[in-house]
Order: sequence, then structure tokens, then C-alpha cells
Amino acid sequence: MVHSLSVLHSKQIFTINGEVQCRRCEMKYEMGFDLREKFAQVGSFIALNKASMHDRAPDIWMNPVFPTCKFCEQENSVKPVIAPKKKSINWLFLLLGQFLGCCTLEQLKYFCKHNKNHRTGAKDRVLYLTYLTLCRQLDSSGPFDR
Repeated sequence: MVHSLSVLHSKQIFTINGEVQCRRCEMKYEMGFDLREKFAQVGSFIALNKASMHDRAPDIWMNPVFPTCKFCEQENSVKPVIAPKKKSINWLFLLLGQFLGCCTLEQLKYFCKHNKNHRTGAKDRVLYLTYLTLCRQLDSSGPFDR
């Protein structure tokens, strides 16, 4: 689970950091996302497209567009480093970067299991549930019910 936006802001947490690695030059470094800005992007995308998703993650979530490497400047090359232990995965960083599609089906099912979600089905359905659950945890008043 992740804390709500109000709890994170009360703790003066405004940027969410995570480790990334370039697929070309293989450099690893830390990247940060502005919590309010990135959550607003994800939330508005869901609000605009939820009716047409039919409980399935859209292609942009299944196959995310990656940032440009700050070292070699290769476009679409920086992927998140996902912790090998499922318990240590930085779910909030993956949500804000819209990188949850990089997770394996097993990792997504782990998240759903620990958040009391139905976790059988194709990856696009489990990924959709993961996005909505994380968004609902951040903002329970948003358009994030199934």
C-alpha cells in the first residue's frame, strides 16, 4: 500500500525517487517525479479514458514510453530498476512514471494479493487493477473505483 496524498504532503514528501537504468549505456541513476504533477497526469488520463478501457490497461500502460538517458541521450531507453524482492518494489515511483507495465504478471499479482484485489486473468486486466488501486490509495475521492 501507499500513503494518501494528504499523508505524503503532511510529511513534506513532494518528490518520489527511484532507480533507473539506460538500456543502451547501462548507466544507473536516480530519477525523481513531482508527486502532484505526475499524479494529476495519471488521474486525468484515467478520468478521460476509463469508460473506454473496459477493465483493461491501454497499450500505453502495457508498453510504456521511457525517458531519454541523461548520460548518452538515447531516447526511450531509461527503464526503472525493479527490486528483485516483491516486497521492496517502489510501486509509487512506477505509478508516477507510468512504468507499471514493466512489472511481470507475478509482481502485479503480488500487489493485488496484498491489496485484496481479484488477481486472476490476463496481464492487461491485472495491470489495470494495479493502476486503479494505487490511485485510489493516493486519492480515495477520485474517479478510481472499478
